[in-house]
Amino acid sequence: MITPLSEIQAAELLKDIIQWQVGDGGKVIAKTFILDDFQNSIVFVNQVAKLSEEQNHHPDIFVHSYNNVTISLTTHSAGGLSEDDFILAAKIDALL
Repeated sequence: MITPLSEIQAAELLKDIIQWQVGDGGKVIAKTFILDDFQNSIVFVNQVAKLSEEQNHHPDIFVHSYNNVTISLTTHSAGGLSEDDFILAAKIDALL
């Protein structure tokens, strides 16, 4: 079992990713991406899905308002955040 990061550890790692926010009592990081249109939103979602499969770490993905994609990351086996969440967040940011 993976031990979740402490709030201090998560806050330190959060400095390395832009515009991600901590939620759910420190158990989740999330970010909303605004794309040009619906088609680009779906292309982005598919890129995130492929990357997530490669990392074997799967986010919650929510497409809303036709061009907004909100991605939430947590490590279920840890019951909170792990370093893997921050690694995947940085890799998702690099897609755009």
